[in-house]
Amino acid sequence: MSLERPYPPDPYSLLPQVPSFSLTSPDITDGQRLDVAYSVDGTNDSPTLEWSGFPEGTQSFVVNVFDPDAPTPSGYWHWNAVDIPATTTSLPRGAGALGGSALPAGAYHVRNDGGQDGFMGAAPPPGDHEHRYFYAVHAVDTPHLGVGPDASNAVVAFNLAFHTLARAVIVGTYQR
Repeated sequence: MSLERPYPPDPYSLLPQVPSFSLTSPDITDGQRLDVAYSVDGTNDSPTLEWSGFPEGTQSFVVNVFDPDAPTPSGYWHWNAVDIPATTTSLPRGAGALGGSALPAGAYHVRNDGGQDGFMGAAPPPGDHEHRYFYAVHAVDTPHLGVGPDASNAVVAFNLAFHTLARAVIVGTYQR
């Protein structure tokens, strides 16, 4: 079976535009291949993420990872960490560990599209073209997004459309 298909656009280019701020990582270089450690082929760790320059009025953050290149009509959500306190400006490597115990107090994971309560590393189908992984930090205008851990990733994204003040993105790639 062939998985040949066109690349979809940057998923955030399809949403209302918001200002940007700085997102960096010692583990990811924007536009470059992810280290195997951040994939299901390695240790499946979430990378270190650090952010700054977000707007005044930010009351919380949502951190997520989305693969628009998955062979589905809706892409694939690898991580959604919600209600991260506004005082948090970084997440260490492994903060996406299953169960949420490595997240700051009050934050929680929404199940990824693999059904896990935490981060799922890059996992494109073997032999498929290179996939892009959009690591995004959303500055949110409320301390609580108004969803719970049982919400779907689509519901989180929908609510973010109404509460995102600014967004920072790093894109890593991976192919098997």
